[in-house]
Amino acid sequence: MTTGIDFRLSPTQEEIRKAAAAFAKGPLKQAKTNYMKCQHHYERFQSTRPVYRQAVAGGLIKGQVPPHLGGTGGTLVEAAILVEEMYRIEPAVSLTIFSTGLGLTPLNLTGKPEHKEFLEPFLSADSEPLASMVFTEPGGVANYLEKGAPGLVTTARPEGDEWILNGEKIWATNSAGWDFEGPDLSCVVCRATISTSQEPADAIMILLVTIADIKRNSPDAFKVIRQVSTAGHTACSGPHIRYTNLRVPKKNVLCPPGTGAPIVTATFDCTAVLVGAMSVGVMRAAFDAALAFAKNDNRRGGSRLLERQAVADLLSGIKMKAEACRALTWKAANSLQNGPGDYNARRELALAAKIYCSDECTRAVTDAINLVGITAYDADQPFADLLSTAMVLPIFDGGNVGVRRRHMQDLMLSEDYDPWASTYGPSERD
Repeated sequence: MTTGIDFRLSPTQEEIRKAAAAFAKGPLKQAKTNYMKCQHHYERFQSTRPVYRQAVAGGLIKGQVPPHLGGTGGTLVEAAILVEEMYRIEPAVSLTIFSTGLGLTPLNLTGKPEHKEFLEPFLSADSEPLASMVFTEPGGVANYLEKGAPGLVTTARPEGDEWILNGEKIWATNSAGWDFEGPDLSCVVCRATISTSQEPADAIMILLVTIADIKRNSPDAFKVIRQVSTAGHTACSGPHIRYTNLRVPKKNVLCPPGTGAPIVTATFDCTAVLVGAMSVGVMRAAFDAALAFAKNDNRRGGSRLLERQAVADLLSGIKMKAEACRALTWKAANSLQNGPGDYNARRELALAAKIYCSDECTRAVTDAINLVGITAYDADQPFADLLSTAMVLPIFDGGNVGVRRRHMQDLMLSEDYDPWASTYGPSERD
């Protein structure tokens, strides 16, 4: 008998959820206590190395590599469950962990046997390997494929048996490694100078850069120009970096010129779903904190705040936002991998999850702050941290206005756009 819609977690999914919750409430929560003792953000990031090692030992890095490449990764729905549980407790360290997964996603998508060696450090259980998807540049990348525009400034040119990389990048989590001398692996999105095509996508390629490659080059080949301090996620590292004539062997070409742009798009389609899960995690934390406050405070009145209609209305609104966003995230995760519909129909839901959930997250946290009132401004309360975390969700991983909504616009402009295919399958055309 075939089952239809069922939102109950399977035994495996429930096991993943419980394990993630336990790790979040234990090592992750303690990590924040430790890193808040550091003044500078880059020092906070470095102080999280021990808990990252625990994540590696617990399989959280190997679990972001699919089984056919030697990992233990599961479904995208399982990943969303994991992300939600961890993000509601400690977003910064969670982002470092999941950004390594982002850095490995292009290899997971291409799945080329000749590149398996680059994954080996991430299949071990006794180190702290970092990976990074190095894409964004100081001038932004929202319009990097626009015909006639400058496009990516970071370039690569072939010379003998090597490619030579030049340019600057920023905001790529983990892109400088623990010691700011480079991560274990970077997937660097760049523009091949040999392309003569008028189509910008024909020049886009992805180069793999390892820490061993960096060490083989001169000391000036890789530099951190500036450590970026951020409003939220204050124990993460996404600095401004520069490549200067950094040489890598030809075997490091993950995506040759003309094949890189689709992999970039597919990579961020996957993470769009996970930003939805991050948003739900933050909304859960905001709801739980506001609910506890409303149950235990009366603001010198004759009844608890929760008994007042305005407060209950705000709380119910936050709860509904979280539930709706979780449902959309799970549906998007399942659809992206399993259908129905063609790839464009499936990725539309991923885009929707990123846009809708992150936008609603900022509204939900703001509602929680309005509910609590001036007490929410106390730094000992969680609300300021939650708002600082929430504010980046609509603008990172492809900003909602500049990137994600434009991608949805492109889908709707398509002549063969089928709006409900991701739910009901391809529609019958007249």
